[in-house]
Formats: sequence, C-alpha cells, structure tokens
Amino acid sequence: MIDFRARTLVLDIDGTLCFDGRTIDDRILAAIGDCERAGHSLVFASARPVRDLLPVLDGAFPSATLIGGNGSLVSVDRQVRARATFGPDVLGALMDAIGRYEATYLADGPWDYAYTGPEDHPIRSRVDQGDLASRVELAELPEVVKLLVVEASDVAGFANVGRELGLTVNHHLDEAIVDLAPASTTKWEALASMGIHTYVAFGNDINDLDLLRHAERAVRVGTHPALDGVAHVTVPADPEAVATEIALLAQTAPSADLVGLTEAIDQRIVSE
Repeated sequence: MIDFRARTLVLDIDGTLCFDGRTIDDRILAAIGDCERAGHSLVFASARPVRDLLPVLDGAFPSATLIGGNGSLVSVDRQVRARATFGPDVLGALMDAIGRYEATYLADGPWDYAYTGPEDHPIRSRVDQGDLASRVELAELPEVVKLLVVEASDVAGFANVGRELGLTVNHHLDEAIVDLAPASTTKWEALASMGIHTYVAFGNDINDLDLLRHAERAVRVGTHPALDGVAHVTVPADPEAVATEIALLAQTAPSADLVGLTEAIDQRIVSE
C-alpha cells in the first residue's frame, strides 16, 4: 500500500491523460474516479485555457479545481478567474516582436481568444473544441493571459525575447512553438498560491517541470528528457499504464485532518 502525506492529485492533460487531443481513455477516467471516491482532491493543470479543458473532461469531475494557461487561469466551483495577465508594456513589446519575426499566434483571454495562424495548424484543432467561446481580434480581449507563437521566422529568437521580458517561456522544440505566460506564472506557482503545497503530480512535458519538482511523488508520462532529474516514476505514454499508476493512489484515503485542510483551502479560494 502506498502511504503519502499528499491527498491532492494534480494531473496534466495533453500527453499525460489525453493522447489524441480530444478524449481521455475510460480506464484513466475510472482510475481518477476511484481516487476521488477514496477522498483525494483533484486538480487538472494544463497549458490549455479552462475553456479548452472542459470538452476533454466532458463533464467528468465537476468539483475538481482547474488550472489553465500554465497557471494564468484558475477555475474553482466553475468560476473562472485570471490570475496573471500581460501588462500593456509587455504586450506591446510582444506585438513588436511578432512584427519583427513575422510571427502568428494564439492569444487567450480569460475565455475568448484571438488567432492569426494557419487554419490547418495542428494547434487549431485543439482550440475551442466545445464551441464555447468567440474568436475575436486581439484588441477585443479584456486581458491576455497566454500567448502561443505557432509560426515565426526565428522561433528561438522569439523565445529569447520572452525571456528578456521576464516571462515564463516554454519552447517546445518538437512542435516548433513557443508558449509564453506572464512573469513567473507556472502550474506549480498557481497551486502554491491556493495553499496547495503537498501533492502527487503526473506530467509529461517541460511545462510540468516545476510541478513535478515540488511534488511528493512525481510521475513522468513518456520520456521527455527535461524531466529526467525530477521524476520519481516514469510510465509509458499509454492509457493502461497511466491508469494503473493512478489507481495505486486510490489504495489510501485521507485522514480527517487532511480533509479539513482541503475544505479550508477551498473556502479560501472561493473568498478571494
């Protein structure tokens, strides 16, 4: 039997639970459900905005906390709020870089989005799958919480611009895209801001680095080399293997004290 202090289970989505960009295998859903029934609090933490998490979850686990935009968005009790946004000076500098590097992008607001990339780009099929939002011009977004550069004349050069501006930059070399979030915003930073410091985490990519580094138990799905030094366990990027690893956590139930702590955290989030 596994015995951890952590009774919060934090799960990345794409490449960790979802392998086709649209659905989560029933075996994985069943294992997560077993954990929830055993008393584990669930957090789904993704690079996707909350809008694009909902169709993948397809109504499952409605009481779970959602972290979107790599930490810039949080949804508690189905109330979405922006935690971090690009200030006007930073956004202006990014727009200058977009012109300089002939870049196209996906810009996310708290709910709606602006997109200038090609319609046949793979990322386009993952945007607003549930037809829940509106595609608008960048100036129509009340705030910008995340910028994904999908094309540029010099992708690495654009990534360096983001770093020079002090942004969180995830340069996905395999997809040739750059994911930028405000300041030091990460999934782990969002968790910490909600008072969640002890947890088990599953992730697969560079944007899960801090999330796994601070976890009591860090499970890497797949073999991304950036996670070599932080993963306690590595499982194949296969639904059955992931479901089996998640199911191990259902063998333990939280103590009354930990349940009370979780409830107190939930109350604090709602009151913010």
